[in-house]
Amino acid sequence: MEKYFNILKKSPLFENIRETDLTALLSCLGARTARYSKKALVMSEGDPAREFGIVLSGAVQIMHTDYMGNRTIVAKLLPSQLFAEAFACAGLVSLPLDVVAADDCEIMFISCSRTLHSCCNACEFHSRIIYNLMKSIAEKNIIFHRKLRITSKRSTREKLLEYLNQQSHKVGSHSFDIPYDRQELADYLEVDRSGLSAEISKLRKEGILKSHKNHFEIL
Repeated sequence: MEKYFNILKKSPLFENIRETDLTALLSCLGARTARYSKKALVMSEGDPAREFGIVLSGAVQIMHTDYMGNRTIVAKLLPSQLFAEAFACAGLVSLPLDVVAADDCEIMFISCSRTLHSCCNACEFHSRIIYNLMKSIAEKNIIFHRKLRITSKRSTREKLLEYLNQQSHKVGSHSFDIPYDRQELADYLEVDRSGLSAEISKLRKEGILKSHKNHFEIL
């Protein structure tokens, strides 16, 4: 497990945890790793919600597909980020979403029950892990509300501008990259791709923004 320590130290789950404690802690939490090819299902809707994951390499997307087959991207997660922790900690019988490999990736899975309940060894760092996990869930809740601000907008133009403004504030610059290609951005905003491309073209002509692939600049 030592080869993952540089990534794990950046994860919010292991904030303020000493590297010397990680080996014992991962054993305590029942950690395991798995590799996935691009587009493979990492977790599937309906799977038991017993574990949550940490991205070690590559990236994953959290997705929801409705009964008509329309896909919505909820989030894209990169190395050191957590996913499915809220569902596992809520005690859901099954997952309501899919987790799909956006690239070839490696994932660490951690048992939720072993995280929330201190082990018989009374590890001094276990209470810190529980605090970090609850903090991560709270931060995801804030991210969820930010997306609601986007999807509650009525038009494709309003959704796009709200999203780009959020990304600009996040990085503290009017020039930034987004983690999505055009189709993925359309799925995230819950809009039609052709309509999205048309709005981006209009905004460029109006001098409101510049864009090239996944790079945007708000003027």
